[in-house]
Amino acid sequence: MSSPEATDAQGRPGEIRAVPVRHPGRWIAAAIVVVLAAAGIRSVVTDSHYEWSVVGHYLFDEPVLEGLRVTLELTVIAMAIGVALGIVLAVMRLSPNPLVSGSSWLYIWFFRGTPVLVQLIFWYNISALYPKIGLGIPFGPSFIHPNANELIKPFTAAILGLGLNEGAYMAEIVRAGIISVDEGQGDAARALGMTRLQTMRRVVLPQAMRVIIPPTGNETISMLKTTSLVSVIAVGDLLYAVGTIYSVNFKVIPLLIVASAWYLTCTSILYVGQYYLERYYGRGHSRAENARLWERMRTLASPHGAAR
Repeated sequence: MSSPEATDAQGRPGEIRAVPVRHPGRWIAAAIVVVLAAAGIRSVVTDSHYEWSVVGHYLFDEPVLEGLRVTLELTVIAMAIGVALGIVLAVMRLSPNPLVSGSSWLYIWFFRGTPVLVQLIFWYNISALYPKIGLGIPFGPSFIHPNANELIKPFTAAILGLGLNEGAYMAEIVRAGIISVDEGQGDAARALGMTRLQTMRRVVLPQAMRVIIPPTGNETISMLKTTSLVSVIAVGDLLYAVGTIYSVNFKVIPLLIVASAWYLTCTSILYVGQYYLERYYGRGHSRAENARLWERMRTLASPHGAAR
């Protein structure tokens, strides 16, 4: 709001005195949030049922760290499979050949339409369907007949379940990134004599990364947490490790806090990595996107920034 001063002798308006608009509702809301946060922190710190001494004792316990290592391995391997498979499926989905695009659509439809936990249990029990797996020429002789239980162990079943499921989601992410690139880019590349695959690899995919990276980072963070499902098929991940411990000492809550602390630590590191990747691939598109991470955090922490 502003109010003009009286006019001077020549009839010209005086200086305008700006009066900032007051927002008492924002301060009331902030006060309520502070009070609730303080009450929550006090409860967590002073309540003896959390047993923080037990949490500190098991936080760096060897079985817990081993479970964390397995969780990180599953995340990296499953995401690598998912990204590679997603790129192939996305290119197939955009193929003018109806058989190729149709098979890609069928794969995505199936793996996105069934729960990942069901897929994990399915791969874990694959020997009930195929006791022996033949490896050889399709519709021809098989040269190797390994036992399914020996070939697909729990860790392998976890990788297959997580990786194949992630491939379906990554296919849609990559496809969205590809179609976000202007068609004229592909036409220009083909006019220069590039093949379709060369155009995709050298022209389209590098430009599509700006759209692909943010949801891929979210999928990676989600995958880290989704690996907790493999404890159902007896894979020694982080949740399985703490579950084994609290099944003996019955310290359920403290051990779950230990697992949560490690999950939060890993996801926080991934958040930072995702931010810098987005900043790298988003250069030149938005000035706001290029703001430094600490500047953005400081802006959000300030009263005026939080009120926006």
